[in-house]
Amino acid sequence: MFDRILDFFQDLAADRPHDTFAPDDPRVAFAGLCFQVMEADGRVSDTERQRLEALLRERYQLDKNQLQALIEAGQEAGSEAVDYYRFTSDLKRHLGPDECVALVGALWDLVYADGERSEMEDHVIWRIADLLGVSSRDRVVERQKVAERTVGGDTGGD
Repeated sequence: MFDRILDFFQDLAADRPHDTFAPDDPRVAFAGLCFQVMEADGRVSDTERQRLEALLRERYQLDKNQLQALIEAGQEAGSEAVDYYRFTSDLKRHLGPDECVALVGALWDLVYADGERSEMEDHVIWRIADLLGVSSRDRVVERQKVAERTVGGDTGGD
């Protein structure tokens, strides 16, 4: 019985084109959160979009078609989301604690991509980190690391 169920799920995955992503795919959840963060300040800059593409390509080793499909799936999921829980619960099932901290660091990368950090972006990352079980200390440390690397030390506030 278990083998038949396992075969069924493997068949589902095999039928899916190589450049499509299931709604519960953790990569879609990550991309959806990225869009939530990028849109928090009311605008998405070209620099943020470029950084998102680089993050997804580096993190998941995607070709151009897969990258575009993931961005579209993440943007759609992000625009349909009513909260962050759907994404964070998907991610928590697939990531360990250290990977959750690293994910928060990647989100800070997006915040600092345009050289500016807004109160709304801070709030979104605070909520996401909280839902992922990332401590306030780890969230701040990740922000400081990214700020040091990208804007030369703007680690103020929190």
